[in-house]
Amino acid sequence: MSQGSSLSHISASSLETGLELVRLMLRDGGAWCRLEVEDAFAVHVGWDQYLYVGGDRPCHEALARIREFGLFPERMDASPDDFEPEEDGVRRPGDDDFWAGLHEAVVRSHAALLEEIYVQNASRWHRLTSDNIEAVRAGLAPRARPAVWPDLSSDISSVLHALPTDGLIEGVWQDKGGHIHSAIADEDAFAELAVRMSRAEAAALLPVYAGERVPLFSAVMPDSDGVVRARWQADRALGDLDR
Repeated sequence: MSQGSSLSHISASSLETGLELVRLMLRDGGAWCRLEVEDAFAVHVGWDQYLYVGGDRPCHEALARIREFGLFPERMDASPDDFEPEEDGVRRPGDDDFWAGLHEAVVRSHAALLEEIYVQNASRWHRLTSDNIEAVRAGLAPRARPAVWPDLSSDISSVLHALPTDGLIEGVWQDKGGHIHSAIADEDAFAELAVRMSRAEAAALLPVYAGERVPLFSAVMPDSDGVVRARWQADRALGDLDR
């Protein structure tokens, strides 16, 4: 089963996992995804817990059982939660060429912070070096979106001085144990964010707003056969200017 454009792929999910995800969505438990077997079967949970089930063959017996439960299924041509490709995205694969260019950038110290976007609005952060870049690549979630940013700065006072006076900002910092943390804050939480980042070994501030959040490089990780099947797209990056 695979999730749609708003979330990354669930690789080889079991039926039990799919059922539990549907339960969570129907109970408004904080999860949301599109569960699909491409061109064969789909289960979407939409607004107000409406359930949309689609398949490539008639399911008369299933419809009869649903009616026995006192429910009222209605035929639709398509689910309102069908995948729609992002108009502004790009489909660059995170293949060998991408990682070779990234390795060169890391060696030149032009890029060393990788944001692993494995579901929408959820990320893991990795500080890249020429020694660990292959290990980071191997550990990325299936069909993740890597976005590459300039390295963290050890000049913490300069980073904190760059905090804006209002709006939203994302702080990313590495603690003394080597762990990387991030937090999005508005002006009411800037003081708390500054306290947390003041104890860091290195830190950076990243824009949050669309149109301003432009990484140096971005891609979508392909499957093991080299084909990009993830249905979301990479953010446009500064590297796209060279294409």
